[in-house]
Amino acid sequence: MTNKFLTIMQAIGRDVKLVFTEVQKYLPEAATLAKLLFPAQTAAVTGVVNAVGLIQQAVAVIEQKYAALGAASGTGAQKLAEVVAVVSPTVTQLLAAEGLPVDQKYIQNITNAVVAILNVQCAAA
Repeated sequence: MTNKFLTIMQAIGRDVKLVFTEVQKYLPEAATLAKLLFPAQTAAVTGVVNAVGLIQQAVAVIEQKYAALGAASGTGAQKLAEVVAVVSPTVTQLLAAEGLPVDQKYIQNITNAVVAILNVQCAAA
């Protein structure tokens, strides 16, 4: 029985990896999002790009998680809380290094903006 469980878990892991690879094809470049979200910091974009890229990846992973659980329409508040919990430490550090004062509300706003942009892109596709 243990072997069957491992085989099923391996198949799920393989499928999630394949789906994530497909999802990444439709994500806008982090640099593009960063320039939209932080126009004043476009000269020193490295930390901002990395922060936005991290948020975008976390959003995609959390969306996949809910879809895999059969709860793709899970509440936005739940998904937002999960993304913010995952990315906050690193995003705070990256943006602080760029001279941006960051708190949880700020990260939530960035995350909401990323989600809004992704929603518009998905609708257009």
